[in-house]
Amino acid sequence: MKVLMCPSGRLFLVWTLAVQLVLCGSGVYGSDDIKNCKLFFDSPSEKKALSRLEPLTHKNFTAQTKNKEESYTYYFQLCGDAGGVPGAGVIQVDSKETGKKPTVIGMYNATQVIGGSDWVMLIYRNGDPYDAHCSKEMRKAIVMISCNRNTDMGKLQVVLEDRNREHDCFYLFELDSSAVCPALQSKLSTGSILLIIGVCLLAVYLIGGFLYQRLIVGAKGMEQLPNYAFWVEVGNLSADGCDFVCRSRNREESPAYRGVAQESVEDEPEERDDHLLPM
Repeated sequence: MKVLMCPSGRLFLVWTLAVQLVLCGSGVYGSDDIKNCKLFFDSPSEKKALSRLEPLTHKNFTAQTKNKEESYTYYFQLCGDAGGVPGAGVIQVDSKETGKKPTVIGMYNATQVIGGSDWVMLIYRNGDPYDAHCSKEMRKAIVMISCNRNTDMGKLQVVLEDRNREHDCFYLFELDSSAVCPALQSKLSTGSILLIIGVCLLAVYLIGGFLYQRLIVGAKGMEQLPNYAFWVEVGNLSADGCDFVCRSRNREESPAYRGVAQESVEDEPEERDDHLLPM
């Protein structure tokens, strides 16, 4: 049985398959960013700290040290093959001996991560063993990644190689990145935010109401204020309520301050001074 398909249908089918392949490929790429790292101690805190470093994946970092006796170049990659060496997170290359095999300082299949508020310490273990130092134990790389909001990925720096001890020797590196910076929090409190919102709403109410009263209604003077009659009434009622609640003096005047009744004056007989006049 043959299925006929028009050219437009074939084009749609090809486009759909291409999109699915791209999505699948991007999903695999994204999921393998940090999953290549095998945690030495599989704990939720280390997984969370490692996830903060995901923006640094698929990036090669290099650093160099040089003195009269030694000259080395270091390569570091997060959960990837540093310098193209399979399984190596940090390697050391002797710049004076070009044909010498790179020294693996740490493997990303033995990773330990410690996270702080604005820093993450990445530890690669199980590197190549020392030849004559540190009881010939395996090398270990410690990469200290600190917060720096001014750069996405800074320059890798070699701090020291501590190999003058019997056990637990390490290579220490530093790297600045904004990936480990904590999220910025607003310095305004909830009350301040509510106050700002209230002031903005009041300003919109006053300005909008003023323009409406002046341009649409044609009001003049104090009547340009929005709801002027209502606010005047509210003011009067507030004043009456304050007068009623806050004042304790009796509203009636004391009898001592009452005026003389008019009736008593009118009832008194009118004095006659006629007898004082000369006859």
